[in-house]
Amino acid sequence: MSALTAGTATRLLRAWDEQQSAYVAHRENRFAVMLDVLRLSFPGGRPHVLDLACGPGAISRRVLETFPEARVTAVDYDPILLRIAAGALAEFGDRARVLDADLIAPEWTAGVGKVDAVLTSTALHWLSPAQLLAVYQAAAELLPPGGFLLNADHLRFDDRSPALRDLSARHDEQTQRAGFAAGALDYAAWYAEAAREPGLAALVPVREKRFADRPPQPLAPLEFHLAALRTAGFAEAGTAWQYLDDYVVLARR
Repeated sequence: MSALTAGTATRLLRAWDEQQSAYVAHRENRFAVMLDVLRLSFPGGRPHVLDLACGPGAISRRVLETFPEARVTAVDYDPILLRIAAGALAEFGDRARVLDADLIAPEWTAGVGKVDAVLTSTALHWLSPAQLLAVYQAAAELLPPGGFLLNADHLRFDDRSPALRDLSARHDEQTQRAGFAAGALDYAAWYAEAAREPGLAALVPVREKRFADRPPQPLAPLEFHLAALRTAGFAEAGTAWQYLDDYVVLARR
């Protein structure tokens, strides 16, 4: 299999950031909140962060750049994203570890070790409610008392909030229209671009096989996430940031 250079991995990570920002308005605000929580919680700047469902390394890179003495363990199950993350984070040496882990498997935490914080963005909506609860429970076991989890994602409004649901949907359409008009790739086009790289092409059938039997899940509302986090053993769960139906949920162990 051809190697993927660090330069190519970084370019694909930047294209991923552009693509995701076309779907998520004010996406950088999500990361700013996460970094602020880390800064306030770890004045020494040395946290060990778990980047849960890390994708190509968007959270990990921001943490490592902001905190020169932080460490990150990044886990994902998508072989294409894992290969890109490994390349994009290579410059940080042993401060960054990238692990292949299936969050649905009971043993996904093997090799992670204890962490100070768990961060994740636009990822856990792929899990069913039962799978999500299990992941929250496993994450809680990795954290010390006082450790925290931050989950950034769209948590859709339901029939109880029709006006907010309509406004959020129209705002999403507006955000995507502007992002794609500015040149951002959509989700499928980004994967097509990545698959053209010799260092990633062979991973396409591996990815397809891994996700062949995992259909999209209905999106769980905020109330479910908060209840699941408390059930999982977190002492506190609430909203750290919100913009329409886009949230950063914080849970403290």
